[in-house]
Amino acid sequence: MKFIVPEGEIELSAVRSAGAGGQNVNKVASAVHLRFDVSASSLPGWLKARLLRGSDQRLTREGVLVLKAQQHRSQERNRAEALERLQRIVDAAARVPKERRATKPTRASVRRRLEGKIRRGRIKALRGKPGPEG
Repeated sequence: MKFIVPEGEIELSAVRSAGAGGQNVNKVASAVHLRFDVSASSLPGWLKARLLRGSDQRLTREGVLVLKAQQHRSQERNRAEALERLQRIVDAAARVPKERRATKPTRASVRRRLEGKIRRGRIKALRGKPGPEG
């Protein structure tokens, strides 16, 4: 099931991009900071718990997820990328891993394994020095 994060719960702000950018870098705020308060969101409780339990360095102690998108030169594309990344994080947390069920080897496979071990043991026993009778 896909959980859509309401835009009213997301705080977006434009900031100046880091790194090289020529004359434009000091004038235009093209990078986007996305802040999403997980604990105050309208997501189901179990999903909030899974998001907060994750050891993500982008998560503050208060439970606010902070993403910075500055890959693109336009603010609109960075905004779209930040929203897409948030959705991917929520989708990853919503995916519950399949429970592993312990299985037993079949009786035939156990027998084959043991027969192979016995065969290898006999081969290795023949490598030793001959005894006093031989």
